[in-house]
Amino acid sequence: MNKVVDSAQAALADIQDGAVVAIAGFGVAHRFATTLIMALRDKGTKNLTIVANSLGDPGATRGQILAENKQVKKVIVAFSVRPGTPTASEQQINEGTLEVELVPQGILVERCRAGGAGLAAFYSPTSVGTDLVAGRELREFDGKQYVLEKAIHLDYALLRGYRADRLGNVQFRGGSQNFNPAFGKAARIAIVEVDEIVEPGVIPPELVDLPGIFVERVMLTKETMDGKAYRRPERRPSDKPRFYNDKPAVTRQQIAKNAAKLVREHTYVNLGVGIPTMVSNYLKGRDVILHAENGVLGYGEMVTEEKDIDPDVYNAAGQFVALQPGASFFDSVTSFEMARGGHIDTVILGAYEVDQTASVANWSTADAKRGGIGGAMDLLSGKGDLIIVMEHSDSKGRPKLRKKCTYPLTGQGCVSYIVTDLAVMRWDGKRFVLDAVAPGFTADEIIAMTEMELVAGPNVKNME
Repeated sequence: MNKVVDSAQAALADIQDGAVVAIAGFGVAHRFATTLIMALRDKGTKNLTIVANSLGDPGATRGQILAENKQVKKVIVAFSVRPGTPTASEQQINEGTLEVELVPQGILVERCRAGGAGLAAFYSPTSVGTDLVAGRELREFDGKQYVLEKAIHLDYALLRGYRADRLGNVQFRGGSQNFNPAFGKAARIAIVEVDEIVEPGVIPPELVDLPGIFVERVMLTKETMDGKAYRRPERRPSDKPRFYNDKPAVTRQQIAKNAAKLVREHTYVNLGVGIPTMVSNYLKGRDVILHAENGVLGYGEMVTEEKDIDPDVYNAAGQFVALQPGASFFDSVTSFEMARGGHIDTVILGAYEVDQTASVANWSTADAKRGGIGGAMDLLSGKGDLIIVMEHSDSKGRPKLRKKCTYPLTGQGCVSYIVTDLAVMRWDGKRFVLDAVAPGFTADEIIAMTEMELVAGPNVKNME
């Protein structure tokens, strides 16, 4: 049996108009099947349904170049648009020519896992209480509500591995399993491009991450991309404060430092994208194990020196990180099993808004078709503490701590702490209590600048 093909054109020869195609990969440029994606663009196949985490930024050798070439009619994604990043896909969504199905990241891979396992559907607690359940079946089990999720079946999956043999056995490297196994199993035809093709037996059986029975075609990549070159610039320097009442607040780095103080010892902690990722820099020496939904457990502080960077070791934001002794790698299905199964003790996320009922909105910038859910809803369906880190008001001075959230909810009544550039607040079961304020500010000032109900604690301190 020989599943090796000599070109991307041969691998994609039978893709027809209207096919459902999954594109694996994570972050900005980590292990995407770039050779296959470029060949699919050049082939010009139309009316595609693309299943992916997101289509990516303008010009990205991901699903976005297919949208730019007007080959896509529908996307099933966790991110449809990102604030401040205009794309061809966003324009087509606005024009009504591109259909969108937004799916929480963990449910996206679980629906594909179900499709590959021959299951029709399953019930999940993720997204209950949000706009995503409108018009869908809800059912109660043991006093808790769940929403019915239908399996996803794929015609093709475009995957990227580290190496494979001619039988189709694939090995992934580091944190780059992500969506690959789930997408590959859900596909009628899984095509994998790899850095190296070896003879059967070279890959030890225990290192085969996707058995050849799930893979139809294997090819060598032609577009080797160095992840070191793909780093998102900060929108605003993390060490520069904003000003309120003509006084400096704490910086985004200091928000992260104060959030790190709330993390309990002997716990597993998930860090979201943005300010949350900086928390890893302030946990050194702590008995805390960090989890990233792309498939890493046990990473440490961010790495910036070129000599220390491993392109396959990165966090949920695609930033390169160091590994701690005892670290492990796994796919996205396993990652979200840890979340929904209640094994993560603390989740730290950014947000657009938090309201006085401890509900949070962090995924949509306009409506239920235009936003980035990511893994937040899955992470909130566990049972751990939720720490929200963000600035006290948005870039236009509008409140982010609201009486009631104005954006679609990510979760109801789930926030344990809020850390902003002005304050640290704790949910006491009825309302938020002010525990610390930025140096130079008083509790009364913070309460006056906050729309939600907020009371001062008995011993308000200064933030670090």
